Amino acid sequence: MSIDQAVNIGLPVNLSPTTPPAPLPSGARLLKGERNWWFLGPGGVARLRDRHVTPEGGLLPDAEQRLHETGMFGAGRIRSYSLTVLTSTHCNLGCGYCFQNTAQDQLGGSRPPRIAQTRLTSDTITDILGFTERQMAEVGLEKLRILLFGGEPLLNPRGCLELLERAAEIAPTSAWMISNATLLTPSLARRLADLGLNAVQVTFDGDKPDHDRIRIGRADGGATFDKIVGNIAKASEDTSIKWTLRVNVSQETFHGVDSLVDRLAGALDPARCTLYFARIGDVGVGYENSLLHTGELPAAFSRWQRRALDLGFHVGRPGAHQTCATCGHTDGRYGAVVSADGTLASCWETAGKPDWEVGTVADGYLPGEETRDKWIGCQDLYRYDEDARTLARFRDSVDTALLDYLQETGRL
Repeated sequence: MSIDQAVNIGLPVNLSPTTPPAPLPSGARLLKGERNWWFLGPGGVARLRDRHVTPEGGLLPDAEQRLHETGMFGAGRIRSYSLTVLTSTHCNLGCGYCFQNTAQDQLGGSRPPRIAQTRLTSDTITDILGFTERQMAEVGLEKLRILLFGGEPLLNPRGCLELLERAAEIAPTSAWMISNATLLTPSLARRLADLGLNAVQVTFDGDKPDHDRIRIGRADGGATFDKIVGNIAKASEDTSIKWTLRVNVSQETFHGVDSLVDRLAGALDPARCTLYFARIGDVGVGYENSLLHTGELPAAFSRWQRRALDLGFHVGRPGAHQTCATCGHTDGRYGAVVSADGTLASCWETAGKPDWEVGTVADGYLPGEETRDKWIGCQDLYRYDEDARTLARFRDSVDTALLDYLQETGRL
């Protein structure tokens, strides 16, 4: 059940407060809202009342039984193999926080040292698709979902197009891309869309003045905001591509996010865009972000989300903690991350990094005892100045406020 189908769970009122709480399923969350409780499970979201929850914040058994009966405890079946391919490990921007950097630019410019440059070739595509066919057959998956990744994937447009065209020969294929959009012409957008690309994620580093100081051209340090927005607008005229606009939040961008949301609403079609906000951290490359997940940050995230919704943007709905199909299984069962030279990594954050390879598409994954210390999941490498409880409280606070607002405004 999706978040847009959040339901009121009808339960009897004569539940004993002394009944032991039922355990939550793996990944499920139980959040206290202003007027009710929110259960976020693998199968969707449900509204609960105080009578369904113990004083300590656990589920009463009858509530657990009803949630189970309505499918809230059941995770959806994985239907597609998730393949991430770096078409180029090079990038035309010089962002200091990028997890593919190896250090900061010691001269303070726009050229931080990066992972080695490699470029996807036809021969490597052949190996990747052969590997993918074998992996899909092993788990019985018949559909393929490709992420075009980099570096900047559009530094190798031929590789992107060839990969999508040839992938369609082995399985029904859809695709999305993470790109800085500086190289996305209307013609290229049409060709990619014709081959199954239906979504693109693009990052903004705060409002235009901050973005043009942070997210800059690697060669010349030039501004990029207007170019990116213009390319998204032009591609939207010629294709049905949907856009996820990631807003990086740091001490350098925090003060401009409110105006950024309004600016984007004036320049783009909010109905085609999902906005999400992410506090960026350091993955060991020396990037510093002094903004913490405490203080005014939770309220600011909630304010930005409400404003985005009111302007017509989509906002990602809160949910249970889900296992990533790509990096959540140490044998790469349901997905893989492949660098441009055909080496396998466990997730995006280690792709292309020396000594983090977990195999190759030609030979498959290395034995588990060899990859155990190299298999990391999403966000595992990020370093914060706060402990896990603080991060969890931040997410719970923001997610609860969003669910309350969605209910209040009739969006659930």
